[in-house]
Amino acid sequence: MTLQQSSRSFALCVEDGGMEDLEARKVYQVLPDREAAREGYIRVVDESREDYIYPSDLFVPVRLPAAVVRRLRGPVRSRSGATRRTIRRAR
Repeated sequence: MTLQQSSRSFALCVEDGGMEDLEARKVYQVLPDREAAREGYIRVVDESREDYIYPSDLFVPVRLPAAVVRRLRGPVRSRSGATRRTIRRAR
């Protein structure tokens, strides 16, 4: 599988391959790694928030809108520090 590997690339994990740090049906950021790509691997930022190489057949490339890419590439916010809002439903 050929994935465009730029700092703005993302891929959907379609199978975790038994890897603890991957989650099927989750989108991961792809980092450029030509050597890994030549060997059939892809470098992604996984659940450990570190980048590792995995078999590329565990992923499919996805194209995301620019606004979504900006949000995904931004800093990860802790839920514990976030304020909760009550959603009121219209009647």
